[in-house]
Amino acid sequence: MDDIITLSYGSGGKKTSHLIEDIILPSLSCDELNKLSDGAVLDVFSNKIAFSTDSFVVSPYFFPGGDIGKLAVCGTVNDLSVCGAKPEYLSLSLIIEEGFKIEELKKIIKSIEETSKICNVKIVTGDTKVVEKGKGDGIYINTSGIGRLIYEDLGKDKISEGDAVIVTGCIGDHGAAIMASRNNLVDEFNVKSDCAPVYELAQCILQYGDKVKIMRDPTRGGVATTLNEFVENSEFTIEISEEKIPINVETNNLCEILGIDPLYSANEGKILAIVDSSVAENVVNDLRKIELGKDAAIIGYVTKNFPSKVVLHTNLGGKRVLSKLTGAQLPRIC
Repeated sequence: MDDIITLSYGSGGKKTSHLIEDIILPSLSCDELNKLSDGAVLDVFSNKIAFSTDSFVVSPYFFPGGDIGKLAVCGTVNDLSVCGAKPEYLSLSLIIEEGFKIEELKKIIKSIEETSKICNVKIVTGDTKVVEKGKGDGIYINTSGIGRLIYEDLGKDKISEGDAVIVTGCIGDHGAAIMASRNNLVDEFNVKSDCAPVYELAQCILQYGDKVKIMRDPTRGGVATTLNEFVENSEFTIEISEEKIPINVETNNLCEILGIDPLYSANEGKILAIVDSSVAENVVNDLRKIELGKDAAIIGYVTKNFPSKVVLHTNLGGKRVLSKLTGAQLPRIC
């Protein structure tokens, strides 16, 4: 490990994994935390719940398709959803920099209100802090969420050879929207963040019961990093086909110009799911009936050809190993 924390430790890739596994887990290890899921499944007075927390430091805090308020609600709601829970309650903590414009704060709070109503969740507790000018970069938000567990039999240990890999829509849109904003390319590229609640998509998938092995929302580090988390330290390989991966033309063009692989670009309104191949086509057909899932696709399968690896079959007929994100490709994207 390095002697100091760098931005790459917040990228969601290899450095983030080292931070968690080498510093945090050795001291705070417990059964619930060790699973490293998007949320913890807890037994509280004989009631099963899912609990999740997330902090949002996105820069800029207004971007095409959303803002930090919408992102804060969707981010935690989505983590609960892919755990198999129905999101119900959120906390809201604001860290605001001195000098932040009241009008911009009102817009963010309005966005939180509107998104909470769409997600059918209540903000039930919170906190506000103000830090000195120059020490907060505008505004940071933390949300924690509680959801009623509907289906809990999900996990990496359920994955089997032959399972299908499904993505619920076009990849990389959130990261592209943030890049466009930072590089003043919003007028040249019609890219918008996919920031949206995925609860309906999750429930559509979960109707297939024990045929569903695991779900995640591929945020920091993108699709490639999340797929690696599914099979790392296992006997399994995930092999995906480049031609099967849905991607918006504008997102792809922007990524090409900026030298970014869209497979590592963040998403904030998509699910990656591994399901039994016997139901994969049905799952995709059902997802496509939902507006947010209209571009859902089977992008690959689980094999044992290259244990613990994610392999991309390229359009040129070659193979490329996709590792976890290395370095800070897109810092501060959520």
